[in-house]
Amino acid sequence: MKLSCKQEELQRALSHVSRAVSRKSTLPVLANVLLKTDDSSLKLAATNLEIAISATIPAETDQPGETTVRADLLTEFVASLPNDSVKFELDTAGQSLALECARSKAHIKGLNTDDFPELPAIEDGQVTATIDPRVLREMVGQVAFAAATDDSRPVLAGVLCEFQGGKLTLAAADGFRLSVRSADLTEQTGEDMSIVVPARSLQELARIIADQEEAVQLWVTPNQSQLLARSGSIEFLTRLIDGHFPDFRQIIPQEWETRAVIGREDFLAAARRAKLFAQSNNDIVKIQVQPGEDELDPGIARVSAQAAETGDNEDAVEASIEGNESQIAFNGRYLTDILGVIRTGDVALEMTSANAAGVIRPVGDTEFTHVIMPMVIGSS
Repeated sequence: MKLSCKQEELQRALSHVSRAVSRKSTLPVLANVLLKTDDSSLKLAATNLEIAISATIPAETDQPGETTVRADLLTEFVASLPNDSVKFELDTAGQSLALECARSKAHIKGLNTDDFPELPAIEDGQVTATIDPRVLREMVGQVAFAAATDDSRPVLAGVLCEFQGGKLTLAAADGFRLSVRSADLTEQTGEDMSIVVPARSLQELARIIADQEEAVQLWVTPNQSQLLARSGSIEFLTRLIDGHFPDFRQIIPQEWETRAVIGREDFLAAARRAKLFAQSNNDIVKIQVQPGEDELDPGIARVSAQAAETGDNEDAVEASIEGNESQIAFNGRYLTDILGVIRTGDVALEMTSANAAGVIRPVGDTEFTHVIMPMVIGSS
């Protein structure tokens, strides 16, 4: 193997690929990054057996070949190099990779590729769906945080991905909250289907497509065991979770007794202040909504928290309220989590009672719904 490529492109590719490197595996090759050349490109890949990431960059190749070298060492070394051409040459007998850039030279010991897992690739005609990377990234950010963080029920540590009628719907629930977001696909070429993707995997995919402009192509393997995604020169692979995701549509309340429309930024600021006081009281943040006297008198949403050890606080936030005076309490972190990922100026809080789930929606956006189970509060 003998080639040269640009340091800047190599560094960017390594920054993506190295995120899939295994940190704990007993298999040494999984701590390495695969380097594989053809006539005009260099492919880099890494995997931890749950996800795999590959990136392809232009290269001037004198001699094709492949090897694997320690990902952390190569990544840090390349990052330290000047923005110049990087030359590679592999001694296949000793699996020693020589690198040269400007006045810097190095030799990195490698391992042959025999034990590196073979990674499937998306072939033409196999794409299930295509979506704008900015849309997918926003969807993941608004849903994946609601997935469970433990593996006691593996399916709840995943995100339901439902491809149906030209739409993609993501849903995640941890038993205390549910987040659902839908968006139009650019194209759906495969049949309708539902899969469950590990939340961590989707969050990783969202990170690596952050600087991508090309559409994300998605492909589910025929046995529905893996999801592949491709955007530009980057490919991402993740295993899928085997299991039945709960019927999330049955969880979403269809009616409300009280609906309060509140400015998102004011609501979020009030919730963050209340959360400071709620930390020593099970993170309980109370919301009490009071309608105005008439159409000219705005209603009020009082966001408060109290704890014997720290004290108490209350913020009064203007709100447009339909229905009767009502109150509900949420986990403060859950409340700030959802308010932090909504993009509209106003949010709607819908309640039926203090003991029933509350619903938070962005005003003017019917594609995003969040449900939070209430916390028990005493009478005031």
